[in-house]
Amino acid sequence: MVGPTTDTSRQTTPPEEPTLPAEKPADAKDALGTADPDDTSSTDTDLGPEPPSEEPVPDQAGGGDEQQVTTVVDQQVPPKYSSFTLWQKRGIVFAASIGAFFSPLSAQIYFPALNLLSEELHVSRSQINLTVTTYMIFQGITPMFIGNLADTAGRRPAYMICFVVYIAANIGLALSKNYASLLVVRCLQSAGSSSTVALCQAVVSDVITSAERGQYIAITVIPILLGPSLGPVIGGLISQYLGWRAIFWFLTIFAGVCFVIMLLFFPETCRALVGDGSIRPHPFYRTFWQLSTDAHRKRKARKARKHGGLHRTTSTATASSEPTRQPLSLGKFNVFASLVLLFQKELGLLLFYSAWVFAGFYAVSTAMPQLLGQAYGFDELRIGLMYLPMAGGSIFAAFVIGPLINRNYRRHAARAGMPLVKGRQDDLSGFPVERARMEVGAPLLVVAFATTAAWGWAFEARAPVAVPCVLLFLLGIGMIGFSNTVNVLIVDVSPGRAGAAVAAQNVARCLVGAGASAAIAPMIDAMGAGWSFVIVALLYVLFFPMLWLVMAKGVKWRQELAVKEAAKKKRAEEKKARKKREQDGPEDGEVAASGVKEEKI
Repeated sequence: MVGPTTDTSRQTTPPEEPTLPAEKPADAKDALGTADPDDTSSTDTDLGPEPPSEEPVPDQAGGGDEQQVTTVVDQQVPPKYSSFTLWQKRGIVFAASIGAFFSPLSAQIYFPALNLLSEELHVSRSQINLTVTTYMIFQGITPMFIGNLADTAGRRPAYMICFVVYIAANIGLALSKNYASLLVVRCLQSAGSSSTVALCQAVVSDVITSAERGQYIAITVIPILLGPSLGPVIGGLISQYLGWRAIFWFLTIFAGVCFVIMLLFFPETCRALVGDGSIRPHPFYRTFWQLSTDAHRKRKARKARKHGGLHRTTSTATASSEPTRQPLSLGKFNVFASLVLLFQKELGLLLFYSAWVFAGFYAVSTAMPQLLGQAYGFDELRIGLMYLPMAGGSIFAAFVIGPLINRNYRRHAARAGMPLVKGRQDDLSGFPVERARMEVGAPLLVVAFATTAAWGWAFEARAPVAVPCVLLFLLGIGMIGFSNTVNVLIVDVSPGRAGAAVAAQNVARCLVGAGASAAIAPMIDAMGAGWSFVIVALLYVLFFPMLWLVMAKGVKWRQELAVKEAAKKKRAEEKKARKKREQDGPEDGEVAASGVKEEKI
């Protein structure tokens, strides 16, 4: 509790230059640019969001001001998590989701053209399939580098690198004339697109609080899931009427449009650089919209200085209040940060189990062409259309499961007596966020188990086509709904390193998924589709103790990890201070010696 002395000092201290309004520390009115505080004023000298300790403002005339200040401090209202407005946050998340759409789209849109590529380049189907394998390898490896880069150097530079590489790779693929160039440039295409999924989750963690994160992250997976469903359909139509090269020209144009939009409007959100979004970043990180706004403001300030008066004083105050936050040094960039996360107790178990559940998704998707062709005689177009029920279930999970995740979080917060303030990030150090998330995910896991086990038997029994369609819809709800809850939890337990955590998840998924995709066809040939998918489903149950340990001991493990990281940070600061003293020591001694000589003189 704040004592009377503290309150008195606050009341008796006169405000500095009350007549000089301060400019916002950021371009608050940018469309998707730097954050706009909740106030709706449009003047250039609007104040940014007030600190929580100043709400409510003490009444100078009344005697109850001390009680008001004490109440605010006692409640310990956390600082506002993001200065972006609601629609700015929605626009940022939507743009990041569109960026994440390119990775799965590029992987699947390529499949209908495999036969055409094999014929035109005069290579075997096995050699063409090798371009798919190398794509998946780079899809797992590249996010380790880009995800860590985004956590240290910012989201915008990471996005710019991804889009430049991706657009150049698509142009190279469209112009490829031999198999070797196709294989190499296909790897570059994967390197450019695969990291956008990790960047999308990192951006959500920058601007969305834990209490709101469930619904937003659920929405971000919609483009990621539509890619595998729509990719084969789009690729089949384009390759059939325009040729396989038109596929890559289509991707080039689509990516180019998104790249221009991001250059113009997508702001830097990395909290290490811009905090809650109200800190003006280095010009390197600003959007073209922000740079043009800055130039307009400078012209306006110069014009105001010519006329003098208050405008001149205001512009001077604005110039003196320019933030000094500098970009982070790349010396802090750690290539192996994502791999280290795989060996942490909580994240390691969570990432491996979620990767295995997602491997079931890969197994079903990989086996669909073979099973549908054998059982129903479907051609490539009909096989591509059969991916749509799974996409429908995924969209249903995004819009229904997301709000359930948020609702269960609020229920646990009320039970724990933790006040929830809209727009403020909650302290999760002692909060059972694992149980709050997995209570929603566990029933979805049961749905995924049941439908996976039944999937193979539907083809063994030659069931009507409607049966696989219904099972695919339920698979989309179960598998993708569970994956959504895991994605939310991974971001919750990885504050400040969401990019590296999602990159680690991508590594685990691609490795386990590649194994499942390679193993499912021999399994079906050896024991049939029914028992093959029963084994896949039983592995969900076999590894379930991993998930139970995360729910039971997650809070304890996070607290232990926080203590270790705090001790490590303290040792690093002490080491830095000791080095500084060693460097400054001789200089201090020389100054002291010169002072003694002057006194003697």
